[in-house]
Amino acid sequence: MRKLSWPKHSVLAIAIIATWLTTYFGYLTSFNMKIDNLMQEFILFMNPLSFLLFIYGLSLFIKKTKTRNRYILAISLITSIVMFSNAVFYRFFNDFITLPVLMQTSNFGDLSSSVTANIQMTDIFFFTDFFIVLLAMKYIPEQSHAVRTGNIGRKLYFVATAAIMMVNLGLAETERPQLLTRSFDRELLVKNIGTYNYHIYDLFVQSKSHAQRALADGSELAEVGNYISANYAEPDPDMYGVAKGRNVILVSLESLQNFVINNEMDGHVITPFLNELTKDPDTFYFDNFYHQTGLGKTSDSEFILENSLYGRNGGAVFFTNSGNTYQALSERLSENGYFTNVMHANNRSFWNRDIMYHALGIQKYYDVESYEIEEGQAVNWGMKDIPYFDQSVELMKEMPQPFASRMITLTNHHPFDLDEEDMLIPAYTSNSNTLNKYFQTVRYMDEAVKVFFEKLKESGLYENSIIVMYGDHYGISENHNKAMGMYLDKEITPYDNAVLQKVPLFIHIPGYGKGEVKSELSGQLDLRPTILHLLGIDTKKDMQMGEDLFSPDNEEFVIFRDGRFVTDKYVYTQEVCYDAETGEEIDPAPCEPYVERATNELGYSDMIINGDLLRFKEEGNKSYITSGEKKEE
Repeated sequence: MRKLSWPKHSVLAIAIIATWLTTYFGYLTSFNMKIDNLMQEFILFMNPLSFLLFIYGLSLFIKKTKTRNRYILAISLITSIVMFSNAVFYRFFNDFITLPVLMQTSNFGDLSSSVTANIQMTDIFFFTDFFIVLLAMKYIPEQSHAVRTGNIGRKLYFVATAAIMMVNLGLAETERPQLLTRSFDRELLVKNIGTYNYHIYDLFVQSKSHAQRALADGSELAEVGNYISANYAEPDPDMYGVAKGRNVILVSLESLQNFVINNEMDGHVITPFLNELTKDPDTFYFDNFYHQTGLGKTSDSEFILENSLYGRNGGAVFFTNSGNTYQALSERLSENGYFTNVMHANNRSFWNRDIMYHALGIQKYYDVESYEIEEGQAVNWGMKDIPYFDQSVELMKEMPQPFASRMITLTNHHPFDLDEEDMLIPAYTSNSNTLNKYFQTVRYMDEAVKVFFEKLKESGLYENSIIVMYGDHYGISENHNKAMGMYLDKEITPYDNAVLQKVPLFIHIPGYGKGEVKSELSGQLDLRPTILHLLGIDTKKDMQMGEDLFSPDNEEFVIFRDGRFVTDKYVYTQEVCYDAETGEEIDPAPCEPYVERATNELGYSDMIINGDLLRFKEEGNKSYITSGEKKEE
């Protein structure tokens, strides 16, 4: 019987096809990417091919069969790891890995519980191509002599590779014009140019942003300053300085979304204390307030609060730009006689806080070493909220006054694990274990906040303080839409996903007596100017993107880090314009001016951060904020 003769470069061809198909089916099964038409489906199918042809094709320059096969096997393993890592990351962040995220190695150990919770047995699928290549190498006989590929053959191969890449880019540009110059949405990039090409593009973008600091000369400050000045919102004279001289207590409520407030789960009240707080005459409750964080999650919310600037696209400013000069909230408060501190029962180095807090002008960091964590009090990467609040009040009693304490809770953190004795309500029952446990940890957090208020009153600190509490970022990602749809009794659309980014904001001023529910659209960038104005501190010359929430000039326009936005009339997400009231898709024309403005504002914020522009403001000791024209009403 005649032995089967395999064509030259059979292992190469098998590797390319196996990785191509594994990648494509990985897209379909592990990433919740919206596909609107056949052209988008075709682009998704073909986008891995040009990269795979190129990277595997480099083996054509290797003469020895054994060495060439080892190279091919190594590439198949690397591509498998890339897809597997992105799938696990996507389940938690609903986004794709970026280079700055990979640089956050000090966080990896502390994030292990969240990572483990997102690994699935089916993830072995991502290594299918690796095993296929192994089998091909075993059963396809080695050539008895070195396989040579002529120069003409190699040239034709790489010309074809380049042609496929150009076709891919051409089709992608047709579907999404200016894809590589205007998009802040990494999912859009992956859908059009593929995971592997996206990572190469990300490397280019990150290298470019680092170069911006070296090339910056401060001239950009005038342009940014004019934009900020034109959008400055004058404070309400009735609210300006109402909390002057009081202690400032800022509480970051971990992963708390607004849909749980004044709501129930299977007949159980989820947040009884916070519900009462929404009706308290000393409280302003903002029920139309959005988080604006990106991949930096909690650290992004800290950065936004301190600076009223957007986080970096694709990474955490706490890691990438901790050496910058800032004009932070804490620094302004220090200048006005406050003892500024952060209280967080976690490791000093997590999110690079020990370095970044110096840049923000924070005078003291009460980290995990400042607390006594007894048996049964540990959770996630620190301390349960109730003992945390209890011990924090004791620390506050020793602080010089007035003080400004920023507190970061921990218990309501993914994967939302809770000891049985802390489960005050039963778990929800859906197909999402994450959502099922979320309601229980939120209920525990609510109880912890109640204890905190009681402790403040007992300590004598309550009456002379202003307490600002806000959700730092989402807790339930879009990957749990089916379970959320079951809970909310509706199908979750991209419009709903945008609206679900609301987090609660409470501004509690003991003894004020004129509190109310405020439904004006607002976001986390507005916190800095609002807090400073309540304390009677002027911000007119500050480089901040947000606006005072109590100002009659406050514009109802909230921009997300990925380019989505919400106005009082429109919601823009996934390239679609929706009516804010009905949630119905409408003609895109009304959204187009806002799209341009959102792009510009995110760009200005990036200019400040990437160019470290505030160092020039400090060096020159001048404002750079000009008299620019006020925004139109």
